[in-house]
Amino acid sequence: QVQLVESGGGLVQAGGSLRLSCAASGRTFSRYAMGWFRQTPGKEREFVAAINWSGGNTYYADSVKGRFTISRDNAKNTVYLQMNSLNPEDTAVYYCAADGRYYSGASQYNSEYNYWGQGTQVTVSS
Repeated sequence: QVQLVESGGGLVQAGGSLRLSCAASGRTFSRYAMGWFRQTPGKEREFVAAINWSGGNTYYADSVKGRFTISRDNAKNTVYLQMNSLNPEDTAVYYCAADGRYYSGASQYNSEYNYWGQGTQVTVSS
């Protein structure tokens, strides 16, 4: 069982930056691919970024490519999402997720993630 806790959300002006963190419990974090997703009211949860178990492979949604960076520190059981050049369309609740399969690749499909955090709100004002 993996528990995930996101932090770092908040209110920022357009053009600004935020860094989200997701702390994971358990001793097997380093074996899991991790992902970030986001959701706004009335819409389905959408993929943002993913990173494989080693950190050597990353994958981004087209809407955030070049602005967001996903990374991980396996020694700290933490995955990060650095978000730059934010715009109001990035406003959402952001969730981190863990793929419970060992040594899997970075996936954009939320059905492949077994564990989810509670989410952190990001609001970008214009």
